[in-house]
Amino acid sequence: MNKIQLKKNDLVVVIRGKDKGKTGKVLKLFPETNRVIVERINFSKHFVRADRSKNVQGGVMEKETPIHASNVMLYCSDCGQGVRVRNRRLEDGSRIRLCHKCEAQIEKQK
Repeated sequence: MNKIQLKKNDLVVVIRGKDKGKTGKVLKLFPETNRVIVERINFSKHFVRADRSKNVQGGVMEKETPIHASNVMLYCSDCGQGVRVRNRRLEDGSRIRLCHKCEAQIEKQK
């Protein structure tokens, strides 16, 4: 199994599926199943039953569901599109992530 090249709070673009072309922030990673949850992407309807003892109103709720990590790419703000990631080790031993196309450093979105 390949390691996921994404991290929490990364800005990604969806390259396949019903939300193709949309961008969002990574909320959660599931490395054991190779899936990610992206903000405002891949909504599914969740039906909630009313419960008066817990003061919960019933109805249809929408929530984000995981999508496969191969269906998203890291978004480079310099290129303006999804790109592959390249890692480079600096002289002090730390590692940085670079855009494969323009060699720009990619940092997490806050």
